[in-house]
Amino acid sequence: MTVNLEILHVADCPNLPVMLERLRQVTDLPITTREITTNTAAAMVGMTGSPTLLINGDDPFATTDQPDGGLACRIYRDEHGHPTPAPTAAQLHAALDSAHTAPITMAEPGELPSAWRTQAIPVEPAEKAIHQAILRSFATTGHPPSATDLDVLAAGFGRDSAEVLTALHNLDAIRLDPEGQIAVAYPFSTHPTRHRVRIADQVEVYAMCAIDALGVAPMLDQDTRIESTDATSGRPVSLTTSAGRTSWDPTGAVVFVGSVASRGPSADTCCDYLNFFTDHAAAKAWTAAHPDVPGQILTQKLAEILAVRLFEPLLRN
Repeated sequence: MTVNLEILHVADCPNLPVMLERLRQVTDLPITTREITTNTAAAMVGMTGSPTLLINGDDPFATTDQPDGGLACRIYRDEHGHPTPAPTAAQLHAALDSAHTAPITMAEPGELPSAWRTQAIPVEPAEKAIHQAILRSFATTGHPPSATDLDVLAAGFGRDSAEVLTALHNLDAIRLDPEGQIAVAYPFSTHPTRHRVRIADQVEVYAMCAIDALGVAPMLDQDTRIESTDATSGRPVSLTTSAGRTSWDPTGAVVFVGSVASRGPSADTCCDYLNFFTDHAAAKAWTAAHPDVPGQILTQKLAEILAVRLFEPLLRN
């Protein structure tokens, strides 16, 4: 059975090396680490202090007296109740034994879109700067920046804005329409979609898909209100994120993540197939009616984790 190990931590966490060393004493499984930079992201991914170990997305050392989230150092307790910077080797061994025998709903939620979006993050300075300027403009005005603003920004890097936009389009960080205008800057769309997002109760935008809509709050570290509809029945699905906590209405709502192809821009291959459903039965009925769209039904927790993974890094400096 596959077991995924991920450690959530803050920058320069002094207890991260201790956690890594003790894990390596008891397992040779690959271990990934993810730096968390905001309280919103910490709450959404279940980080209750740094470092937090997730085994298949769950915290095996969660306690009722643990804080709900945050970027502070986390203190564990050993077998004798003494404070320790990380679980002991024996505690980690027991947690891993339990994980090997427990049923796993999904080892890697949204594996395909995760791979696509990770590859689409710009790293070249001019492209990254213009990409972030586009995202911030959507977040503050509901629209992409003007051509003049982009010209000025690109000139500062000795680049032509049209050439940078084309590079971002080819990377699939954005999508340009036939006239070369910005039509999409994931998670945002210039055209109406099923998923409307209100940011900080001030700006309303459209998101390309359900996961994109969920990704707006961690990307901006702001409160959001999502208004969407069940892809089959048209019944409303609403989500409110406040201080990093997301409430879902209906309470049994789920997300389906699917794709019709393994290559091509996300806007064409998967965005139409990442949708909210009022409950698991509704999502299951949709998948049965669309056997040509392979994918996964995500619980609320897994959907939120995937949204943070995809979008929280985009505005990091």
